[in-house]
Amino acid sequence: VQLQASGGGLVQAGGSLRLTCAASGRTFSGYDMGWFRQAPGKERGYIGTIRWSGGNTYYGNSEKGRFTISRNNAKTTVYLQMNNLKPEDTAVYYCATGPRRIVSDYGRLSGWQFWGQGTLVTVSS
Repeated sequence: VQLQASGGGLVQAGGSLRLTCAASGRTFSGYDMGWFRQAPGKERGYIGTIRWSGGNTYYGNSEKGRFTISRNNAKTTVYLQMNNLKPEDTAVYYCATGPRRIVSDYGRLSGWQFWGQGTLVTVSS
């Protein structure tokens, strides 16, 4: 399995970015795709999840309303749309995938089987 995250860059506060995670190497039916981020000096934190089958989305508490996760119909690419970005959103953003599990377990990093390499988002004030 390979996950390729892209779309990061430098953006001004209040702007938007869409990150992309391209997945390959297996059929992802029954898998989930998650987004995480890690700011300098901080632990990797959970953003949200989309289920490959069905497309249901689930979000952590802090980004709900500003961040939206979606996928393409071919179920090979997942997106993270980020709006009204703030300097505190500056981080490396990661996508991850693994077999489906319960929603309350999504924030546990060790539960995700495969990780992308990360893409850096920098938000200037």
